[in-house]
Amino acid sequence: MTELLLQREDGYAVLTLNRPHARNALSPQLLLDLCEAFRQLQNDSDIHAAILTGAGTAFCAGLDLKAMAEDKSGLGVYAIHAQHDITAAMMAFDRPIIVGVNGVAATGGFELALMGDILLASPDARFADTHCRVGLAPGWGLSQKLARIIGPSRAREAHFTGNFISAQCAEAWGLVSRVVAPEDLLDACRQVAADIASCVPETVKVYKQMVNEGLQTDLATGLAMERSLMTDVNQRVSGDVIATRRSGVQQRGKTQ
Repeated sequence: MTELLLQREDGYAVLTLNRPHARNALSPQLLLDLCEAFRQLQNDSDIHAAILTGAGTAFCAGLDLKAMAEDKSGLGVYAIHAQHDITAAMMAFDRPIIVGVNGVAATGGFELALMGDILLASPDARFADTHCRVGLAPGWGLSQKLARIIGPSRAREAHFTGNFISAQCAEAWGLVSRVVAPEDLLDACRQVAADIASCVPETVKVYKQMVNEGLQTDLATGLAMERSLMTDVNQRVSGDVIATRRSGVQQRGKTQ
């Protein structure tokens, strides 16, 4: 069975973790396939966004502990800092990543979801950080990202207890953009991807860079970075082109 499904559509791609029998836990092969898929998409100029979701009733249960137990090297079976470095592969993808969290996103699966730019969830989605329960430390950013998204106190409770965060709570805390009916989740992700693909690709890439770099620094540094990038980008666009695009935006607004 193919552990990762990759479907290219009009302007975007859909990646589906396909190990439903194991709650889409990341096997070494699935992790490698996911890294290679993002590297391929980065080199595909026709792809302007990517959707990541899971098959079955789970998004991702994290690393496959069975694979770790069966190999003498334990966590080393993943070689997560080499070809399996999913953080590097997804960070290098310079277009938006929409994550459709269709079920449980636990530990490494929680970290995987937070590597996305826009998260949509079904009511069945649940987030949990079980690192403290299994005796492992996070290495894909969870200890740094979650507090910045939902606040330090809430994040610490999630980290230190291993308790679940429901979809409704995740929406209230700003962890996900919105909760969508299970049967509509993928369609909602596709609509967001299509809307992104309809925008100016170069600007979307720069905007993603602005937001991501700004989140890693203080406001004054972020504003200076924005001004520098804005000057470089905006001087390449003529007034006529902007006027034409603005007309298209107005027409779009009339049809919605």
